[in-house]
Amino acid sequence: MARPRAADHFEKRNAILAQAAELFARHGYDRASLTMIAQASGVSKALVYHYWRDKEELLFDVLAQHLQRLVETARGVATLTRGPLDRLETFAFLLLDAYRDADAVHRVQIACLSLLSPDRQEALRSLERALVNEAAVIIAELHPEAARQRHLLMPLTMSFFAMLNWHHLWHREDGRLTRLDYARMVATLIAAGTPAVAESFRPEGVPAV
Repeated sequence: MARPRAADHFEKRNAILAQAAELFARHGYDRASLTMIAQASGVSKALVYHYWRDKEELLFDVLAQHLQRLVETARGVATLTRGPLDRLETFAFLLLDAYRDADAVHRVQIACLSLLSPDRQEALRSLERALVNEAAVIIAELHPEAARQRHLLMPLTMSFFAMLNWHHLWHREDGRLTRLDYARMVATLIAAGTPAVAESFRPEGVPAV
């Protein structure tokens, strides 16, 4: 019979994941050992091996947990019955809120994803694509003209993410601009700017619809 999980199984596991993200971001994947991670987490190295077979599996879980959380958040927005502008604003705010304590994971995602095996990289990139697609669907609904110009929809969507993903570099929690304020700003920029972009890239002789 399999041993039952301890009551604090997920709490301990999540704490180790958070500490691993911090150490991978601070020291780099190569220099952050499982021993360092165990010590920083206040657990034994044996417990780390209880959860993960090796450091690569731990790195994968750091990123997979973060991306899965973002995708689930984005899919929740799709169930809202509001108009597309409201959904885009909500999407932006919920992502910014999820990013609140995720600076280390962002740095790890940029620096370390390519160090994983090809199949694990593809699993994570599939989650990234799913997240991007959720935003693209809202932007396409907001501006069908841009959606018809398929070569514009993805750059517009990636611009939306760029405005959100680098927010942590300059945002101050005690500043006048809140996360909700900035989410509204980003959604408004996409909403107001997309028609002008679509018009400027519309082929000559093709009427606007």
